[in-house]
This record gives sequence, structure tokens and C-alpha cells, in this order.
Amino acid sequence: MNDPRSDARPSTPRGEERRRLAIEVTGRVQGVGFRPFVYNLARELGLGGRVGNDDRGVFIEIEGSEAAIKFFRQRLEQEPPPLARIASITVHETPPCNNGEFTIAQSTDGVGVDLEITPDTALCDDCLAEMTDPEDRRFGYAFINCTNCGPRYSIIRSVPYDRERTTMARFTMCAACAKEFGSPTDRRFHAQPNACALCGPRVWLADTKGAEISDDPFPACAALLNEGKIVAVKGLGGFHLACRADSDAALRRLRNRKRRAARPFAIMVASVAQAAEFALVDSHAATLLSDRARPIVLLPARTPSAVSGEVAPGTDSLGIMLPYTPLHVLLLAQTASPLVMTSGNPTAERLCHDNDEALRRLGNLADAFLFHDRDIERPIDDSVVLAPGGSGIAPGGFTILRRARGYVPDPIDVSLSADAPILAVGGELKSAVCFLEGRRAVLSEHLGELSNAASYRNFVRALRRLKELLEIEPVEVACDLHPDYAATRHAHDLGLRVVATQHHHAHVASCMAENGRTEPVIGVACDGTGYGTDGTVWGCEVLLCDLADFDRVGCLAPFSLPGGDKGAMETWRPAASLLHKTFGESWLRHGAPLFESVDRDALHVVSAQLTGAPLTSSLGRLFDAAAFVLGICCYNRFEAEAAMALEAAARQGSPELGDLGFAVLPSDGGGPLHIDVRPTIRRLLEERRAGRPVADLALAFHETVAGALSTLVVRIAGSRGVDCAALSGGCFANRLLLEKLTAKLARAQMKVLVHKQVPPGDGGIALGQAVIAAARQKRS
Repeated sequence: MNDPRSDARPSTPRGEERRRLAIEVTGRVQGVGFRPFVYNLARELGLGGRVGNDDRGVFIEIEGSEAAIKFFRQRLEQEPPPLARIASITVHETPPCNNGEFTIAQSTDGVGVDLEITPDTALCDDCLAEMTDPEDRRFGYAFINCTNCGPRYSIIRSVPYDRERTTMARFTMCAACAKEFGSPTDRRFHAQPNACALCGPRVWLADTKGAEISDDPFPACAALLNEGKIVAVKGLGGFHLACRADSDAALRRLRNRKRRAARPFAIMVASVAQAAEFALVDSHAATLLSDRARPIVLLPARTPSAVSGEVAPGTDSLGIMLPYTPLHVLLLAQTASPLVMTSGNPTAERLCHDNDEALRRLGNLADAFLFHDRDIERPIDDSVVLAPGGSGIAPGGFTILRRARGYVPDPIDVSLSADAPILAVGGELKSAVCFLEGRRAVLSEHLGELSNAASYRNFVRALRRLKELLEIEPVEVACDLHPDYAATRHAHDLGLRVVATQHHHAHVASCMAENGRTEPVIGVACDGTGYGTDGTVWGCEVLLCDLADFDRVGCLAPFSLPGGDKGAMETWRPAASLLHKTFGESWLRHGAPLFESVDRDALHVVSAQLTGAPLTSSLGRLFDAAAFVLGICCYNRFEAEAAMALEAAARQGSPELGDLGFAVLPSDGGGPLHIDVRPTIRRLLEERRAGRPVADLALAFHETVAGALSTLVVRIAGSRGVDCAALSGGCFANRLLLEKLTAKLARAQMKVLVHKQVPPGDGGIALGQAVIAAARQKRS
């Protein structure tokens, strides 16, 4: 076929003066076919020079006529490879060499790293077509890849990104693969993980002792799964525990073995069409499912469906992903059902990624193991995103709930530049660390819960290895104010200058940073718990803040939380406290018979503690209390179970009740304004006794919370002259609350910032910590 651009190609008249340019390109330009793209473009335009990788990105020397060089530069910017992302192009004039040949140079080591390391990317359509073609030499090969797809971050050991610096170094390419790798016109030119069945990694099925049990692993593995067995499957970033998604018995065994009583599992389906059999999939959701990142997408579940109720009990959503490696495609092609694919680790521990380790740690969880021998250098879990569902999320956008495979280590361009490199260590839950150099922030993958000793050791190791990969030497470390967080203690042990940041300020700062905001905002930070500057537990905060400082101008009126951490699990505890706050000493009479199922001794102890227990302003605990009062959830078996069940119920409710009533009042002593929910609690009880449907009351509760927050924000905006609100915190994983609040603020002519690149929960606070430290650098 003729190239439609051929008429526009410049000619190079004989004798025309030649120019030579030295060009540096930074961004996501390694491991994405950028060098072959440059090579073929230069050859097409008759230009001489060379292209290569270094520690900053890609260097190019180009020589030829003025017209040809101009055309080259235009297409360099406008037509990069599919996975490339150009951050900057720097051009310098150099003396011509009068050499018309264009070559690909050896990679060089420089001083400091200024490149983007490419995230792992899902199998592309070209490789899928080859893998499923019986005539292709890679038919059925579980590690097929090219420059447009495959492993990147999970296999890289150091930069620049070349095969010898990855876990593919031990696999020597056969003649056919080497020919592809060395041919600039081939799709696998310099595809570092390039391999085939003759020279690359292999897959095998093993029993729980590690002995190989089949010559044909995929049919044998599928047969075990079809029988209801649990198989530990080694994928791209670690192991999954897999079983049939339509088998109650298999799922009960998995929950019992993993000691995961109720937390939802993700499922993997073969296609978007199959996903639509189990969930509501609109065009935006279909795009998300098919994205190169292949995240787990939370979607409204269809009822009834063939998926077992044991997959996601008590919720109205399913977490669904498509296969993102050739191994997954080959396995799903032979199974009789979609597969549950949950993280391969005992609950609350770090992800398993090594074969021998998996036998030790997962041997009592799985019935068999699907192994391969491509080592995983950087374990990384699946990303989780919330599909767009209303005004809270821009059309075509989404909210990231867990930022990991497919998105890490993509940098985030933040709203102000650090004068010196900064490390931020995040919080205790949903841990992630962040490195900030200049305006480029690199947020690590999800690292788990640091209260677990093994997870803490993994956190320390992952932090060190990311620092080594990025070759950043921070001069400051930012951390949470909470003195007992493991990450905070680690920060103080590093010997760097420590910048302590308040938890909710860090939430808001992360939202500001990724939205490019430096001017003051009214930050709304809502979650379960965060250490306040007054030593109490905050959790529903309205802050007038910039990136350096904040003023607490509003909050949920504090209430006692007897039992401390037990109050985050036993929803009757915050319910008892809020009833006591509403009705005084007659609270139990008003609350009967809600507490009939509560242990009498525990209830007696809590009754005695209600006036002296620590205070909290947690919105998470208010949601727990509402779920208890409505009989929806009496115990959080996993974080936010009650809130998720309350949201699911609300989606079935009628809106005719409106809100339940609230007040915004000045606090004693001239402190922050308080949201008084005593009217809410009183009305909730009255309507429950009157027989109002629980779903209607759950919806009215969401309407009340959104109304109270918007009323408070708008009142502060009017008095302080700030017209922008930034919403952050784990409570904004609640799509219904997010939609209702953003809609109310928009109607009040407020500009609203929401998260787009990092999680609203604790997985995003390291970014906020880093930016706060950068802002304070400039102030000092």
C-alpha cells in the first residue's frame, strides 16, 4: 500500500548544506519500541546519525537537510509508538559528521536517572493473534510479547532497560528470536523479553510438594479448576489463588483456607462480552476493562447471574478483570467458568512471587501450582479502579482504589517543584511510598498493611529497591504525625530531616497536587481514622489549606469511641456512642431492641465508658453506626464492610424521603464549625420504628451526609473567599456519596477537584506528604 504521507516527504537536493542535531528525549521512551521507531523514521527520511538509550531516556543524533530534519522532528513528537509518553525534548546543534548511515547505538550509563520506567502492559492484539494461530511458531506460547506489550516493571533490575538488566538475562535467544530482535523493521526489534518455546521461559503444573504432574500444564490445570480445586497460578507480578467463580463449595474452601470471611474476590473473565453476562458494562467500563493496564474494574453486578454469591457477599458490585498475560488467556480458554483470581498470599501478608516461597507459604491454601521460571523482580498486585457512574467522575474517567500493576511506576507531574529530592513513606494502611524530584513524583505500588511484620519488611525492601532503581538520594523524609505508625518510626530511623504531616492535610494535598492546584482550597477529607493535631482521632475534616499549611475550619461533631480499635470492627460501639450523644443517659432505652444481640457484659462496660472514652470525628464510624441502626451490618469483617453494605442498600432505595436532618453549629471556644448529626440519628430511629424500608433510609442517610458536607463547605467558601473544594479520603471510594456531594457543590458554583491518578484513600497520602514537604522547602 502506498504511504499517504509520501507526497509530503522532503527531498534532499544534492549539495544542500547539512545540519546535525543532538536530541535528548525523556519520558516513557525505553522498552516501548522508541529506538526502532526513530531508526525507521530516520531511514525513511534519508537521515544519518544514531539513537540509543541512556540513564536519562533516549539520545538521538540526526544529520541531513534542513527540510528532512524539520519533518523528522514533527513526526517524532506527533507519531510516537503506542506505549511511549514524551515528557521533554531537548535539542542542541552539533557539527556535521557527513555520515549518511543511521545506526542504533549501545546503551550508555550516565549520571542520575531521568527516565520513565514503563509499567507492565497487557498482551496486545497482534501477539494474541499469533499465539492463537496454529501456523505461527509461537502458537500456544505463554510468554509471547513484543515492543507494544508484555512485562516491564516487574522484570527490571536496573536501568537502562536492556535484557541483561532484567530477569530475562538468563534466557539466551535462539537464532529466530535473535533475528527478530536485531531487525529494525520487526515488531520485536529490541523487545527485551523476546523469546519463544525453544529458548524462553516454560510453564509446568506441580503438586503441593513441587513435583511436576503433567506434560500438558494448561489442560491439566483447567481440569483441576473445573473439578473445584484451588490452584496457585504464577502470573506477571506474583501468584493468584484461582478457583471457579460459580462454585459455592470451591469458594467456601478458599475463604476457609485463606481466613478471608467476607472480603470480595475479583474474577477474571475471557472477554468484555462475558463480563457483561455478570455485570452492567457500559462503553466507559468496556474501555477500562480493555485498557492496556487491565485493572480490576468494580462494576454493578447483575442479579441473578452464574457467579456465586460467595464471590462478593453483601455488596452490589463485582470486581472484574480481563486476562492480561498470554498465560491467563491460555488458561481461561480451557476452563468451564470465569475464575476467581485473588492475591496469592495468606490474608494481610505480602504477595507471594517466588516458586519455592509459594510452596512454603501457599502449600496449605492451594491444591496445585501452575509455575513458570521467569523470575519476578518486583512483586506487584493487580490495580483496582471504580468505573464512572455519575457526576463525581468525569465521563470516561475513573477512580483508582489500588494503584499497582499497569499504572506503577508512571510518574505524576505535580503542582509544584521540590527544591531537593524528597521521600514520603505514607501511612499504616494501604501503604505506598513516594519519591519526589523536581515536579516528578513516583508513587510505589500498593505495599499492604504495615501492622504485619512480613509486610513491614517488604515495605522496607521495596522502598530501598525503588530508590536504587530511580537513583534518587532524598534529603528529607515526610511522614504521618502518628507516632506509632511503623512508617513514621522508619522515617525517623533514616537519618534524614523529618517533615511530619497531618493525615488529612496529606489527603487534600495529594488531590491538589495531581490536579495542578497550588492556590488555597477547601479540603474535604473523610475516612475512618487519622491522627489529629490535638491528639484525637479525626476522620471528617473540612480544611482551609494550601500545600504547606492548613486551618481546621469544620468537622463532624466529635463523639466518643469506646474500645478504641474495636470501634472500627464492632459497629454497635459507635452506634452506642452516637445514641448517647443524641439522647443522653436514656440512650439505651431509645435504642432498644437494637442491642439485643450484643454481649451484655461488653455493653455494660461500654455504657460506663461513654463519657470518658477518646473522641473521634470519623465519618467512617458514622457510616458504621448507621449500618448498625438499620440492621445492615453489626461487625466489620474487613475494612469498610458496613459502609459498602450501606451503599449497596441505598442504591435500591426511593429518594422521596430526602435527607434526615442535620445542623451546622459553631463549636465551643471558637474552634471549627461542627456538623451536628443528632437530628440525623433521632430521625433514623423514628423512621426505622415506623417501618420505613431500610433501603430508603440508607439512601436518605447518604443524602444527609452529602447535604451536611456541602452546606459546611459553601458556608466556609462564602466567608473565606475560596471557590474550590478538593475531595479526598477513603470515604470517597463510596461512589454514591462522591456523586451526591460533587453535584451539590457544582450547583453552588464551586469548582470541585477529585482524584484521577492516585487513590483517594491511604494509598495516595504519600504523594500529599511529599508535596507538603516540597512546599515547606520553599517557605524555609
